[in-house]
Amino acid sequence: MDAVLRKLHRFFRQKWHLATLHPEKGRWIVQPHPDHIPYLKALNASGCHILLQPLEQSRYLLADDLSWERVCRHHRQPDNTWRPGRMVVETSPHNFQVWIRSAHPLDLHHKRILLHMLHSDPAADPNNRFGRCPGFRNRKPCHRTPDGQYPLSRLIWVDYNSSAIIPQHLFQAMTPSSPQPFPPPPPGGAVCLSSPPSRSRYLRATESETDFAYVLALLRRGYSEHAIRSLLIEQRTSWDHHQGERRKNAYINRTIAKAKTIIQNKSVQFTPKITTNRPG
Repeated sequence: MDAVLRKLHRFFRQKWHLATLHPEKGRWIVQPHPDHIPYLKALNASGCHILLQPLEQSRYLLADDLSWERVCRHHRQPDNTWRPGRMVVETSPHNFQVWIRSAHPLDLHHKRILLHMLHSDPAADPNNRFGRCPGFRNRKPCHRTPDGQYPLSRLIWVDYNSSAIIPQHLFQAMTPSSPQPFPPPPPGGAVCLSSPPSRSRYLRATESETDFAYVLALLRRGYSEHAIRSLLIEQRTSWDHHQGERRKNAYINRTIAKAKTIIQNKSVQFTPKITTNRPG
């Protein structure tokens, strides 16, 4: 694990951090120091996700939920050598994330265009995105094996010596397609939801309205309350109006309960759409 941290340190040019995501307590930052590895492994074994994020976010792009065929098509040369500035992580069997280090800064609009072209998971918006850290286990319930084990995220390739030069004409040739409404959950609920929708798809006039629309969408897709709580904590970046764990948990409980009442009564229907986000 020490060797993996050294490689990550070089790829992100010493400007990155780790994060621990607890399903109920939320996410907190951990500095990537070798002395913290036992602490992180213990949290990982108890059910926490171990994530990573570059600090210079404009220089890095994360393509998520890729098959090996797509990894090879977009990130390898015809002679099977890797394209410059890539880091490839197998997050679970046959499922990959690819980090691209760009030679030039990228804004969110350009990132979304590139991710569309690379067939990244459309729900994995690049705004404040975390990736899964190699060397730790993927604790998503859907990946649990019959004997109770979870897959180890593996570092497949990393190029920390070069960066990708992205042609500017790509941004003029294509714009992202409009988001599509999510289908209803399968009968009996979803079994394995490896690609949850992004909260950014349900933006409303206030943060609380956005949360409510997002929770409704997750309930309709069959997510459990436990998973909804984890996703809401992960994807809402500002909790200024609900500071403290007690207030935050009470707010989340009220939001989920209200949304469940709507679902059960079938009295309100929401259609996902994107609007201008205002603080609330």
